[in-house]
Amino acid sequence: MAIKEDGHYITFGQHIQQQQQYFPSASGQFSWLLSGITLATKMIASYVRRAGLIDVWGEQGSTNIQGEEVKKLDIIANDALKKTLGYRGNVGIIASEEDDEPRVIQEVSAEDSYIVMFDPLDGSSNIDVNVSVGTIFTIFKNPPEIDGAAKSVLQPGAKQVAAGYVLYGSSTVLVYTAGNGVHQFTLDPQFGAYLLTREDIKMPDHAGTYSVNEAYLHRFPEPYQRYLHWSKHPEGGGYKSRYVGSLVADFHRILITGGIFMYPPTTEQPDGKLRLMYECNPLAFVAEQAGGLAYGEGGKRIMEIEPTDVHDRTPLVIGGKKNVEEAMRFINDPVKV
Repeated sequence: MAIKEDGHYITFGQHIQQQQQYFPSASGQFSWLLSGITLATKMIASYVRRAGLIDVWGEQGSTNIQGEEVKKLDIIANDALKKTLGYRGNVGIIASEEDDEPRVIQEVSAEDSYIVMFDPLDGSSNIDVNVSVGTIFTIFKNPPEIDGAAKSVLQPGAKQVAAGYVLYGSSTVLVYTAGNGVHQFTLDPQFGAYLLTREDIKMPDHAGTYSVNEAYLHRFPEPYQRYLHWSKHPEGGGYKSRYVGSLVADFHRILITGGIFMYPPTTEQPDGKLRLMYECNPLAFVAEQAGGLAYGEGGKRIMEIEPTDVHDRTPLVIGGKKNVEEAMRFINDPVKV
């Protein structure tokens, strides 16, 4: 049931306006920017619901900058975000996981200019088999002192202004933070509005669930292998395994019910697979605002990693505070465990 205020449902737009009281420097233009993201995700949700009825299944016939096969729905989602954000007068730079480089879409005033970065359709390889997929986004201020889009986007996650994701599942939910807690909205298809359904979400500190692709277990570094062996052993953690294979879906379950998600480095990908800017930074921001933790390369806090390229990759350990601390004892100091 959507949360009501004075007998009325709270929409995403209303919630953003209320939240601006906590950020005196924020302008009304910020809510206008976010409305561009919500509009695009409503369009994407419509295509996802009709997949199979219209021609959006299958591959488009090319690969992206990551070397991955591009799905037809990847292109649709990418274009939807570009077009809706292009009409927001305060978005100066956009960067997409599907594109080679960040791009300047318009000249905007230095004092009210933003960078929007996104993974338009996370988990798109699952769309053909009707598994949940999602959109991940993050927003930075555009630093006027830095010249060039390629350098402007290279900011650590701690400088994010807002971040979140949309999960296209049994219902379409939007989860976001602007640094004042984590809030969830559910899309009402009858009225085409996102309605507040969970406010100030707190991730459980500890739960007996881990999420990782164990098919790669023997390719993980030894500390990760030892942690996973301990996790599932009855005399260790005795945890249950829950893995969807769609990052947004796996993370959303942990946000609500607790546990830990891991994507360790492998022998083939020693730097990790997940993208720092498009996936790990925004999810880390959400996790920390919900009371959780997120660590990456070298046991460093995800939000403190200084990016060197817009497509940097990193390992990821994210989840409830005690779950992550437990795992990091193995990963950082395996000899003493």
